[in-house]
Amino acid sequence: MQPIHTLHDFFVRTGADARLYHMGRRVEPCPMEALISLEHDNGAWPLPWQGEARLGIVLRLGEMDDPLIWFLALPLDEQGQLTPAPRDAFLQRLLITLGQSAENTDSASNHQDGVDNLMQDNPLAFTPALPFQAMLHARATRDTGKPPSPHLEPVQNYLSGRQPLDWQFLGLQGLADFVVRLDNAAETILQQALPDLPNDVLLSLCYCLEHIDMPDTLGMALRDRGEQAAQAGELELLCACVRAVGGASPGVAGSWFDALLADDAACGPDLLAAMAARGWRHLEHGERLPRFLTRIAEQPKIDFTAMARDLALIPRLRLPVLMTLRGAERHTPLGQRLAGLTPDKQS
Repeated sequence: MQPIHTLHDFFVRTGADARLYHMGRRVEPCPMEALISLEHDNGAWPLPWQGEARLGIVLRLGEMDDPLIWFLALPLDEQGQLTPAPRDAFLQRLLITLGQSAENTDSASNHQDGVDNLMQDNPLAFTPALPFQAMLHARATRDTGKPPSPHLEPVQNYLSGRQPLDWQFLGLQGLADFVVRLDNAAETILQQALPDLPNDVLLSLCYCLEHIDMPDTLGMALRDRGEQAAQAGELELLCACVRAVGGASPGVAGSWFDALLADDAACGPDLLAAMAARGWRHLEHGERLPRFLTRIAEQPKIDFTAMARDLALIPRLRLPVLMTLRGAERHTPLGQRLAGLTPDKQS
């Protein structure tokens, strides 16, 4: 067998059936070509999160009955490219584990246990938030042609009004299954239900919707609920709607971002973080990006350097962010932050 130097090598040499999913900014399919490019230093990771390439790997080896699910956070350097040493150490552990399990038994279950245990005490392993886990499960079952969870039907019945249910019994997995399978009929049902959904249901729903692209009509309905939340002082719901609307078109999401960025009362740390986390695509804009960077510079509670660096790691935003920072004048909030001063020290 030829040597295994990369994760992709491992998938090929072992004949593994592997499906990759981004688990950083959004849960969405990740083409194998993105991993190949990263491991061969051919480009920056397209969707970095906090300096890492976060992956969900749905993996089936040999005759395994159920696939393994690995959550790996591969460290990136300042250019958004792979820092190889942690990946290499993981591969070495993986190959040793496979060799030991092959020597000890030919049992598929024991073989699976050996590989699965590899993720224990693994420095690259991470545990995604529950909405991320639910969305991964929903996407993986749909992508492999498996039926959704039993929690989907109660969600469909609740949203369509066909069956009165206590919303507290709706499961997050059912909401994720509904969102992943959002077709025209489901969009109509959701849009009609949206104005009257209890806040707690809408909050959980937004945690799922923030991982998909959405039609403008649904985006506008979510914007309306977000504006209502803002007027009622419900910050968590407002931020959830902002993250979800990040999946809408620039005409919907971008215009809302502009209105929020123009509002001194709205631009708190949580709202700005929501824009950066899920609405990064709408920050690739000649006027909106400088305005956003200025707003985060004005917030003493925001780690300006960390947030700006996180945005600059996104390949499409790297040059615009750097140019905006380099062009900042000393007397502006942005220039003051870059000079090491906090906003309350400005003169």
